[in-house]
Amino acid sequence: MTTRIAILGSGAMATACSLILNENENQEISIWGRNSEHVNAICKHRENRRLLPGILIPDEIQITSDIQQATKNADILIASIPTKFLREALSKISSEMTSPTPVVSVIKGLENKTFMRPSEIIKDVLGDRTVLALGGPSHAEEIARRKPASVVAACEDMEFANRVQSLFNTDRFRVYTNKDIIGVELAGALKNVVAIAAGICDGLEFGDNAKSALITRGLVEMTRFGMEMGAEQLTFSGLAGMGDLVTTCFSKHSRNRSVGEKLGKGKTLTEILAETESVAEGVTATKSIYELSLERKLEMPIVSEVYRVLFEKQSPLEATARLMMRPPRDE
Repeated sequence: MTTRIAILGSGAMATACSLILNENENQEISIWGRNSEHVNAICKHRENRRLLPGILIPDEIQITSDIQQATKNADILIASIPTKFLREALSKISSEMTSPTPVVSVIKGLENKTFMRPSEIIKDVLGDRTVLALGGPSHAEEIARRKPASVVAACEDMEFANRVQSLFNTDRFRVYTNKDIIGVELAGALKNVVAIAAGICDGLEFGDNAKSALITRGLVEMTRFGMEMGAEQLTFSGLAGMGDLVTTCFSKHSRNRSVGEKLGKGKTLTEILAETESVAEGVTATKSIYELSLERKLEMPIVSEVYRVLFEKQSPLEATARLMMRPPRDE
């Protein structure tokens, strides 16, 4: 029996997901993009030249800017739209998506003001339905080139989690299951903030000792925040937590680490965002997580200093001094 899968979004991760899913038999894949010019360019060249140059997209994968065409008779939707654009994008197509088709979210972030996770935004706009979060160390640039990767599929509905595991599993892409969707989604947002801080370390040339300490203490903050919000502690020791954190803080592909590195080298956030092709989710997530930490009276020193560098024009060196001169305490 053929499974029809519609991917909402035409970015790097959407393209990578289409390539993974297309490897398995009896799966029909379509990609929907809002920007018809971008979609037409991908169709013409069978390549996402802007975001994944050099990776050919098989002819059997349908690519369209027509939402009806993309989602017709779809059994599963894959949401791959940046958090800051997710509500607007889904609102424009919600009238065409009245059936309660289950959704797999590969989005990492938190919505400003509402503090909603991607799965919550999806349900808020499209109506109540099963939503699963797919997270972990999974840069699209590597997945698209069939480099090995492992992720976790998190959903309260374990039957659906097992189904998604089967749809995505290949000899180069391994999927584990987990019930803690809150933890997996929060880890995906939080690790991007720590990655900005790690990039600042790189930009300031602070070395391996400083960066390793930062990442270790960053994981403590991630876990503290997640547990306050109802997540399970062990999730942050797994693929969506420590796994994705390590990748994002060290990888040359990490947009968030790159933003931090440029900040450390003296560029302003406005300058960095103007020259950045893809969305760095950590910038938006920092604002939400910082505001939530104040609301919940949570101690989040790394998040707080990243917020001040991004939005209050504090220098990276001042942020470092504030972190290093905090009162001594037990680990």
